[in-house]
Amino acid sequence: MKKKMLSILMSMALVPTLLVGCAGQVTSTPAKTETNTATSTSTDTGSEEAKDTTKEKDSYVFGYTCMDGTNPFFVILEKTIREQVEANGDKLISTDPANDVSLQITQIEDMISQGIDAIFLNPAEAEGVLPALDQLKEAGIPIINFDTEVAELEYVASYAGSDNYNAGYVCGEDLVAKCPEGGDIIVLDSPTMNSIVDRTNGFLDAIKDKGFNIVAQQDAKGNLEVSMGITEDLLQAHGNVIAIFGGNDPTALGALAAANAAGLKDVKIYGVDGSPDIKAELASGDSLIAGTGAQSPIGIANKSVEIMYKVMGGENVDARYPVETFLITSDNVNEFGTDGWQ
Repeated sequence: MKKKMLSILMSMALVPTLLVGCAGQVTSTPAKTETNTATSTSTDTGSEEAKDTTKEKDSYVFGYTCMDGTNPFFVILEKTIREQVEANGDKLISTDPANDVSLQITQIEDMISQGIDAIFLNPAEAEGVLPALDQLKEAGIPIINFDTEVAELEYVASYAGSDNYNAGYVCGEDLVAKCPEGGDIIVLDSPTMNSIVDRTNGFLDAIKDKGFNIVAQQDAKGNLEVSMGITEDLLQAHGNVIAIFGGNDPTALGALAAANAAGLKDVKIYGVDGSPDIKAELASGDSLIAGTGAQSPIGIANKSVEIMYKVMGGENVDARYPVETFLITSDNVNEFGTDGWQ
């Protein structure tokens, strides 16, 4: 009996120890597991987010579209943007709609499907390109608009371009100074291109009430061949013009070819761009080219890239960044050279 009682008492003494031991094991083990799981989840998520952010910052794919990729102005502009983008380790997808806004829209749709992160955009038509801007907005793709403004700037993150009004105005001022008595003139514009519209308005404002008579104002589409054909026809009807204003340098060069073919010796021809070809004419000393409202495609490209990376980095940018324009004539062309753009 004593042995039986002793056995019972010893068993009762062991129970608290066992219970405490089990409780300690249950409490500590789940707590360790939960802590480890939470730490592991946080670390994994953080790594993924860091990787995604790094990838977004280090490997952008940018789109590029301009109205006419064969225009020397846009050739150097695209080249400058491409060099800077690729030097930064990013990629540039370039397209050329050849002044066809329907094709430009299709090309932009293709770039969206290729997964571009943002786009450098110069519209073939300020109004006509709006459907593509809607698609870019829906896709959340930032737009840096350059050289020619789209019709509704609220679509774009920012705009970088020449002071086009002034580029035309300085040409008009020069014509007034050289022909103070006025005379008949031809204006070759391009109503669908906002940049040329602004230049034409600047030129016309500068010569207003100065005795000039516009005998013809026609759309040359900013194209050398079109300009040459139109000018040939116009000069047959208006052989006494004293000046021709072209909305860009290719237009002015087309007018120059037509005027030379017609044997004209006294007409003054103005363009806008400051291209190497126009500067070579000015430097020759015997060209009918009187001046060009010069702009800098390199300056526009540099500013566009600067703005783009600020936008991609989440920085605030201004709505507009105007780039200086100025007059180049035979008097100052040597300051700028003829073998490249300023």
